[in-house]
Amino acid sequence: MTLDLSGRVAVVTGASRGIGYFIARELAAAGAHVIAVARTVGGLEELDDQIKADGHGQATLVPLDLTDMAGIDRLGGAIHERWGKLDILVANAGVLGVISPIGHVEAKTFEKVMTVNVTSTWRLIRSVDPLLRLSDAGRAIILSSNAAHSARAFWAPYAASKAAVETMMRSWAHETESLPLRVNAADPGATRTAMRAQAMPGEDPETLPHPSEIARRIVPLASPELKETGLIFQAKHNRFVAYRQPE
Repeated sequence: MTLDLSGRVAVVTGASRGIGYFIARELAAAGAHVIAVARTVGGLEELDDQIKADGHGQATLVPLDLTDMAGIDRLGGAIHERWGKLDILVANAGVLGVISPIGHVEAKTFEKVMTVNVTSTWRLIRSVDPLLRLSDAGRAIILSSNAAHSARAFWAPYAASKAAVETMMRSWAHETESLPLRVNAADPGATRTAMRAQAMPGEDPETLPHPSEIARRIVPLASPELKETGLIFQAKHNRFVAYRQPE
């Protein structure tokens, strides 16, 4: 079934590259107006050009560093003033930090990972939660990682940040389960992105799925027909499998 998001408004963070870039394109192709948020103006402009070339949907570009908490607050106010609601949130932006023994991680590195991955996600949720509640079928998709469950050696800051994000997601889903709002997480798995290359520099990227492929699997979680909430959708065997508790 073709996903129809005509007339719906979506926020995508980290939209200038990688999975976020292709999620934004997929949402626009389905008819949504995409509010694309990222630090890199050039990447946002490239996204806008591509959406126009694709001939579907529209984009509003928001150059914003997610460490700017007041800026995140203003984003919610601007969306309310222009559209009066929000239908879709894709909280995709994140940073890896370093792959290092936990005792060797510098304080500034740990704090940046927590600020970008956790605090800014909470601030974004706080900013747009009232707007999603005004939608007839609000949908929130929080990008996570299997690192939250595997607790692999040397991945402590990133793993801890994603565990925190998943817990926030589940709490938010419980708070809103009686509303039309559906809140879920998506774990894309190993994907051909710059972050993956940073974490696994010796890995052949051609052995990994392209972010456009992963984006096509994630975007159905924005469907107004979606019933599930509070789940983690994990990429397995070329499809997304949902579960309630970490495996």
